[in-house]
Amino acid sequence: MVVEQQPYWHKRRLPHFEGGSIPQGVTFRLADSLPRRMLTEIQNRITMMPEEKGRVEYRRHVNLLLDQGYGSQWLNNPDVAEITQNALRFFDGDRYCLHAWVVMPNHVHVLFTPAEGWTLSKILHSWKSHSAKEANKVIGRSGEFWQTEYFDRAIRDQQGFNAAVEYIEFNPVKAGLCELPREWRFSSAFAHGAQASCLRMRDSA
Repeated sequence: MVVEQQPYWHKRRLPHFEGGSIPQGVTFRLADSLPRRMLTEIQNRITMMPEEKGRVEYRRHVNLLLDQGYGSQWLNNPDVAEITQNALRFFDGDRYCLHAWVVMPNHVHVLFTPAEGWTLSKILHSWKSHSAKEANKVIGRSGEFWQTEYFDRAIRDQQGFNAAVEYIEFNPVKAGLCELPREWRFSSAFAHGAQASCLRMRDSA
């Protein structure tokens, strides 16, 4: 008999929620994507906030800074972006159900539902370890490629799910990289050949 894993939190530098087979929105970024001083400034701003509000504000400020394109922007290299996108799509339908994604110049947003037996941390490790190794070959470098930490957010209702898809697929438009979501090559909007993919949560299980 298979016993379904119960949701739980674990923490490295940031708290992460392992919610089992519920949709998760995740953001991970390049190792040099944000100067440390900026992260320190954000941390100082939220010090006196309640924990949950502080997490939300920290994530919001980081996302705004990421869209400004700091760092090496290795993901602007089409070959590197393709490697990253292929890593996301490779185990779709096996280890997870992939709903929406976008590979930006210095970070990646993904919305997916883990399959039974696959944790958020295992899936992220698989994506990042494979893509980092292959990307470093293309660029001709060695060393840390991705920032170790990542942001994650459990999606608990259809409204939140739709909002997450829209945010992910419109991120290149918001950052001024294109005029329509489907114009950004390394994204679910481009892959689907249309506007935001309005999948329903019940279809993802």
